Amino acid sequence: MKQTTIRNLHRDLGYIYLGLIISFAFSGILMNHREDWHPEKYTLETKDIQVELPANESDINDSYAENLAKELKIEDKIKRHNVRKGQFRMQFENTEVEIDLKSGKGEIISFIKTPLISQTMFLHKNTSNWWIYFSDIFGISLIIIAITGAMMIKHGKHTFARRGWKLALAGLLFPILFLIFS
Repeated sequence: MKQTTIRNLHRDLGYIYLGLIISFAFSGILMNHREDWHPEKYTLETKDIQVELPANESDINDSYAENLAKELKIEDKIKRHNVRKGQFRMQFENTEVEIDLKSGKGEIISFIKTPLISQTMFLHKNTSNWWIYFSDIFGISLIIIAITGAMMIKHGKHTFARRGWKLALAGLLFPILFLIFS
């Protein structure tokens, strides 16, 4: 392939995907830390509650969760509920309920999605077919950008053949070491 063709392909794919690269990088950083500070949503209101839970955990089922939601005057549809680590949790679109199994004390947390950030994170988590195919094309394009970038410098001491392959190998070692030691 001609040097100018490689440079043009590298440049044009870089321009085409500039916004998507920034968006994916930004949402990826947010996704990495979503358990620490919940960037996708922010709390509007927290309300303490006292609930009498069934003595037997197996009685905490779908119908119990639905009835409790009505009793607590939560209008949202239940997304999921579970009992784990001594807590009964219910998640709705814009509300979460956490109740201690022993004491029955808990709280209702109402929140709203953070504008722009929640939409960006949605793109990162989206599993619709057309987005998966678009993301596959994006991934292939990133590979092309990486390869054409490595091929652009033909002469001198900073070429891929002299120095670049060592740095590329070092870059590959990080995920491999992470997988080995995690």
